[in-house]
Amino acid sequence: MNWTLEVVIVPVSDLDRAKEFYADRLGFVVDHDTVIGDEARIVQLTPPGSGCSVVIGKGVVPQMPPGSIKGLQLVVPDLHKARAELLDRGVEVSEIQVIGENPRPVPDPLDNVGFVFFDDPDGNAWAVQQISSRP
Repeated sequence: MNWTLEVVIVPVSDLDRAKEFYADRLGFVVDHDTVIGDEARIVQLTPPGSGCSVVIGKGVVPQMPPGSIKGLQLVVPDLHKARAELLDRGVEVSEIQVIGENPRPVPDPLDNVGFVFFDDPDGNAWAVQQISSRP
């Protein structure tokens, strides 16, 4: 049986600001923006190529303090290119960091161990890891 993670709820304080950040700055696709009533709205966004979406909302998502999610992680095949794209889109992103030692020989020394980090406007913390091939 396959078990797939398909939605992660990210708590935010300002839904429109968060939607702009994830869609316009990170380039996530807006799958839907659904108003359920006067006090309820759900926005689902998906990173390009991902099988897992992010849901932000108000009124119907579990109540968590905005900014309380830490350690969300995206994976890209080229960390230099991803970092440059984030910077071009106005995202404050860390320098490339190498964390740990590569578990196997790879042609690119950043594979598996190269990371950059950024926060959304509420302080939810994201990592981006380079993995260009998998065994």
